[in-house]
Amino acid sequence: MELVVYKISGEEAGRKIKLNDSIFGIEPNDHAIYLDVKLIQANKRQGTHSAKERSQLSGSTRKVKRQKGTGTARMGDIKSPILRGGARAFGPRPRNYGFKINKKVKQLARLSALTYKAKQNEILVVEDFTFDTIKTKQYVDLLNRFELTGKKTLLVLPKIDSNIYLSSRNIQKSKVTLADSINTYEVLNANKLIIAESSFSELEKMFS
Repeated sequence: MELVVYKISGEEAGRKIKLNDSIFGIEPNDHAIYLDVKLIQANKRQGTHSAKERSQLSGSTRKVKRQKGTGTARMGDIKSPILRGGARAFGPRPRNYGFKINKKVKQLARLSALTYKAKQNEILVVEDFTFDTIKTKQYVDLLNRFELTGKKTLLVLPKIDSNIYLSSRNIQKSKVTLADSINTYEVLNANKLIIAESSFSELEKMFS
């Protein structure tokens, strides 16, 4: 598959770039995508939730009422989970929601996500560029030229560019990432993948 390369002015640069079939033309694996996205989302969870059980709650251990002869159920102390203000039975404990998947599965998931974007014509290739200053309006103008205002976009750069990153940071639904840090969830979550021309060689190095 070949894609037209655009200038950041919105005009065609007069050349095309051929997508590597080993990255953008594989047989997608939906289960690998599911596992990788599940892992990414699980790692975002803090897991700091906690509730006190009977042994952790402060309060009297005096028996509330006698064991027999009341006509109602027996009752222990005031920390009982069935009483108002009592402890929690089997409450949540702090835990780590992360789990492990193999490196090859993660790689397959990313390749599958990129392949889906290529098949759905949701990849835009732009010439390498930079901003002289940090200015949100410059990034907004870039999105306007390609009619991407209000859409979820992911800009993939070959290397760190603070001016571009900081210019995009205030814009909702716009994210900037590096080619060697690309992840499955961000690729699939974007309506349009904007890839700087030099990022393709970085992707080839990472997946080689």
